[in-house]
Amino acid sequence: MKSITINGSQRESVGKKATKALRNAGQVPCVLYGGDKPVHFSAAELAFSKLVYTPNAHTVVIALEGGETYNAVLQDIQFHPVTDKILHIDFYQLFEDKEIAMDIPVHIIGTSKGVLNGGVLRKNKRKLRIKALPSNLPDFIEADITPLKIGGKLYVTAFENDAYKFLHPDNTVVCQVKTARTAILVDEDEDELEEGAEATAEGGDAPAAEANSEA
Repeated sequence: MKSITINGSQRESVGKKATKALRNAGQVPCVLYGGDKPVHFSAAELAFSKLVYTPNAHTVVIALEGGETYNAVLQDIQFHPVTDKILHIDFYQLFEDKEIAMDIPVHIIGTSKGVLNGGVLRKNKRKLRIKALPSNLPDFIEADITPLKIGGKLYVTAFENDAYKFLHPDNTVVCQVKTARTAILVDEDEDELEEGAEATAEGGDAPAAEANSEA
């Protein structure tokens, strides 16, 4: 999985006044959990743009003044309800021998047969939560929809992998092809054509021939 480096400074004070002063200076107060004790630090708001405003999943290297570095993942983020500015971010420290739970984006590939026949693709899950060692975290989970016909569903069990496990029930639908009005019309026309072909093969046009002979 790709990693983003955040350069920050350890916070000496964590009170409300100090936090407000940080925000006024364009800094975001952060806390790193998961270690022996929480680590309070701050970083410039622009430093988080590639981490927050993206559909992709990343791990994070937190590099603090003084040479301390921590591997982590984003755990929680708070935005201002009006301005959407980042107010606070929580991170969780990674350890190579400890599994971590994380939301991984789903990438759709292929062209569904059902969509080609007029069906509509519905993406039920844009992200899937998995549990794995940090070294086994994938950048994304690839979902091939090529075999899906109208009414077809792709379940989470289709992506089973030895490197990680899914934290979803086996009957979780990742995506499906729903029936559309145009698809219904296409199906009806195809049925009529098939019925006509069967009638012809069985001598269905015999009455017409007899009528012509009588004339």
